[in-house]
Amino acid sequence: QVQLVESGGGAVQAGDSLGLSCSYPGRIFSGYRMGWFRQAPGKEREFVASINWRTGTTYYADSVKGRFTISRDDAKNTVYLQMNGLKPEDTAVYYCVADPGSSPIYTPTYRYWGQGTQVTVSS
Repeated sequence: QVQLVESGGGAVQAGDSLGLSCSYPGRIFSGYRMGWFRQAPGKEREFVASINWRTGTTYYADSVKGRFTISRDDAKNTVYLQMNGLKPEDTAVYYCVADPGSSPIYTPTYRYWGQGTQVTVSS
C-alpha cells in the first residue's frame, strides 16, 4: 500500500500564501502524475493541479490558475503546491494524489491518495 506523506496546510487570512508538500515513498516511473484535489464541506472532490513527472507538464483548475503553482523535486520524490492570493472559497481539505498515468487528469480516480490536510482561509 502506497502511503503519500503530506505536510503544510493551516489557517490563514484572505490574500495570504501557503505551501503544501507531499512525498511519494517509492520509485516514480515515467508517465506518473502527482497532484492535488480538494474537497470543501458539502461539495464533491475537485481537481486542483497535477504534474507529469517525466515531462513536467502541469495542469490547473481554472479557479486556481495564476494563483497556485505545482512543482516537483525529482531527488526527493516530492510534489509541492504553492498557493498565493488565497480566497475564502479555497477553504477545503487538500488531498495529495498519485497515479501511474492511466487515470484521466481531471477526475478523482487517481490510484493513490494522501490522508488530506486542512486549509482554512478567512475573510
